[in-house]
Amino acid sequence: MLALDLATSVASAPASEVISQTVEAIFEIVVASRDVLVEKDTFKELATYLERIVPILRELNKKTVLHSESLNNVLEILNREIRSAKKMTIECSKRNKMYLLMNCRTIVNHLQNTMSEISHALGLLPLTSLDLSSGIVEEIGKVRDNMLGAEFRAAIAEEEILDKIETGIQERNVDRSYANSLVVLIAKAVGISTERSAWKKELEEFRSEIENARLRKDQAEAIQMEQIIALLERADAASSPEEKERKYFTKRRSLGSQPLEPLQSFHCPITGDVMVDPVETSSGQTFERTAIEKWLADGNSLCPLTRTSLDTSILRPNKTLRQSIEEWKDRNTMIMIASMKSKLKSEDEEEVLHCLEELLDLCKQRDLHQEWVLLEDYIPILLQLLGVRKPEIRNQVLVNLFILVKDNDDAKERTARADNGIELIVRSLGRRVEERKLAVALLLELSKYNLIRDKIGKVQGSILLLVTMSNSDDNQAARDARELLENLSFSDQNVIQMAKANYFKHLLQRLSTGPEDVKVAMASNLADMELTDHNKESLLEGGVLGPLLDMVSHGDVPIKMGAVRALRNLSSLPKNGLQMIRAGAERPLLDLLFYHSSSASSLSSLRAHSAATILHLARSVVFQESSQTPASFLESDEDISKLLYLINLTGPDVQHSIILTFHTLCQSPSAINIKTKLIESSAVQVLIQLLEHENPNLRANAVKLLSCLIEGGSEAISIKEHVGQKCIENIVKIIKSSSDEEEIASAMGVISNLPEITQITEWFVDAGVLPVIFNFLRNGKQNGPHKNQVIENAVGAICRFTVPSNLEWQRSAAEAGIIPLFVQLLESGTSLTKTRAALSLSRFSQSSPRLTRSLPKRRGLWCFSPPPETVCPVHGGICGIVSSFCLVEADAVRPLVRMLGEPDPEACEASLDALVTLIEVCRRRLYML
Repeated sequence: MLALDLATSVASAPASEVISQTVEAIFEIVVASRDVLVEKDTFKELATYLERIVPILRELNKKTVLHSESLNNVLEILNREIRSAKKMTIECSKRNKMYLLMNCRTIVNHLQNTMSEISHALGLLPLTSLDLSSGIVEEIGKVRDNMLGAEFRAAIAEEEILDKIETGIQERNVDRSYANSLVVLIAKAVGISTERSAWKKELEEFRSEIENARLRKDQAEAIQMEQIIALLERADAASSPEEKERKYFTKRRSLGSQPLEPLQSFHCPITGDVMVDPVETSSGQTFERTAIEKWLADGNSLCPLTRTSLDTSILRPNKTLRQSIEEWKDRNTMIMIASMKSKLKSEDEEEVLHCLEELLDLCKQRDLHQEWVLLEDYIPILLQLLGVRKPEIRNQVLVNLFILVKDNDDAKERTARADNGIELIVRSLGRRVEERKLAVALLLELSKYNLIRDKIGKVQGSILLLVTMSNSDDNQAARDARELLENLSFSDQNVIQMAKANYFKHLLQRLSTGPEDVKVAMASNLADMELTDHNKESLLEGGVLGPLLDMVSHGDVPIKMGAVRALRNLSSLPKNGLQMIRAGAERPLLDLLFYHSSSASSLSSLRAHSAATILHLARSVVFQESSQTPASFLESDEDISKLLYLINLTGPDVQHSIILTFHTLCQSPSAINIKTKLIESSAVQVLIQLLEHENPNLRANAVKLLSCLIEGGSEAISIKEHVGQKCIENIVKIIKSSSDEEEIASAMGVISNLPEITQITEWFVDAGVLPVIFNFLRNGKQNGPHKNQVIENAVGAICRFTVPSNLEWQRSAAEAGIIPLFVQLLESGTSLTKTRAALSLSRFSQSSPRLTRSLPKRRGLWCFSPPPETVCPVHGGICGIVSSFCLVEADAVRPLVRMLGEPDPEACEASLDALVTLIEVCRRRLYML
């Protein structure tokens, strides 16, 4: 036990010196108690009580009656006990932790006795002869009572460890799992690592205490410590696999290769079976415990062998025989395990399956058998059997492997070293239901070992299979898969693979709480993933938006880049875009567009992704449901002006996104407002400049937005200021040269929507646009998705050349064959095409009366005169399609009448206007008659 020999009595020293030594010792205990390795709470409580004695001792030191014998006796007791406590405290801060733990009961009892002695000594103080204040006297009483009432005990965890050690020694428990659990408990109790090198060092230090015990001639303690070491040496942490293997094979080679028959003494005389728990009766005979107890319970009082009377109260365990039986069993089992390897390599599948079942039974019997199976290197053989075709064999192998690797780092390490071992187990995840369940349970256990955990995630397809299993109907398999994914989430690469398999839990955690470089990696991979709409929606529901917006607002350029790219990907779903707008994403994204950085390349890319994300948000505004609360977006005049300004300063990608954003918003519920703000911010001027841009996509988008802005003509005066002859020539050039059908349609839309100002139309005439548009319609160049838009805008563009105030333009249009073509479109065009065609025909018809020729008078003989020309029934003269733009001659009346049944009121009105021009002519003629 702990050495607590103290110095000789201090009775010969002066009382004042004794008091000073005692006070000094108390302070040393207080300091040393902070560093004790066991029973910290107990030592802390002791130090607290001792500190309360210091004022009492100092008060005694002031008195002049210190020569009192009774007082000196008290001081001697106090000094002795406190010095003893000091020695104990110092030893408990320096000795081996395990040794202190094994002696924790002794330590606690010693401290309890110290407290009792000190309390007793305080009670012996001659208070009546000492002139002490009432406060000190009262404090002495309180301290004494408190110390008497204090009860020190070893901690519950320490008691559990000591009980477990005593049980293991008494029952000769050699199970590895028992020793492993003890190691974990001890390591936790004394604060040491279970790592092999650290544990072996601690065990060696503990072993050295045996020599100290022998030097103290404490043989009982030395024997007890040797038993403790023998028990703990069974643990995995106590010796390396190489040491275990060397000991095992040395022993196995000494046994031979043939199992031995049991000795006759091993058999129970009653049952005839080999005994498990042999007990000796009062007759000196040994029987199986359960058999002799039944014999006695049946009323038999004589020994089954000697027929002598038995003392039923005496049944002594025959430990020697039991040990011999266990050694015989161990020998035969060791030989059996070694011989079974060849059977597992048999081509007979039934023999292999039977051998696996036998092996499993042996492993279930004792942990020691599992250890022998490992040392015989069965794991590589078992793993290779996972490649056989018979499912029953594979399932049995998985069960065997699980019991071997359960709580066994050595088995896990052997599995990690086996060629393609983890790959073979992972392959089972994709097989039948039962095999999948067994495989995921095995992998879950293996994942507790770091090296294997690394390997599992690197097996191709492993994470995808686990994610699939995590959603299975089998609750246990799903739970195991999710727990395994949790274990694999230590690796950022695994987390990324999980996200690619649509398992986003850990990616979201990394985005929220990971270091900056990890956040960038997660956001960047999220940006590059091909996500379904469901994935995008799930990610926002999972809380991805908050961390990404925080990264955009507060991170440096790489962090901003990763976050905004991810937002770009997620915002492509309109529902997400609306949620981002409502979460305030507009402001930080705009700030990124307006952001200034010393790195031109990084700024350009950052702006491009920000602009693309803003475009997605704009599209989400257009697609929002009418039942939703409208989401406001880009309502600031300042932001619109800044964006327009950026068009002239940035590259094509940003320009493209900004222009498309404005074009998209022009289709939104706030279209009128946004158009007005764009025109007021000189958007038309910016777009007209882009009509000459060398980038065809950028130019096409500029034309689309320009067409959209001038549609309706409400800002004609403002637009006229920026439209010159060069602009007109560029628009015509686009129609002639572009291969983009939508761009052509938009360019024609510009012509159609520009205010019908004479100067502008003359520029179009000079640019030769009329035959270009007509040939475009007549030759049927339009056949793509924008066919109708092209025809509608082409007809609208020609409409400006049919104003009645300029017969020259009308004649050019008529000579180009416009009128018959428009009549055809009255039958086949869209509602807008019909409306615009009818409007043009109405304009042509307004000029017909003044272009109709009067019928010439006949001269000479009628019989020799040429047949008379047909008189127009409406205009009453000679009409033609080209000469007088006559709608009757063009067969336009019936199509116009049919148009009156159109559901579109504007189409009806346009056709009616055209018919009215004819009716008005008839009315005037009737009036003249």
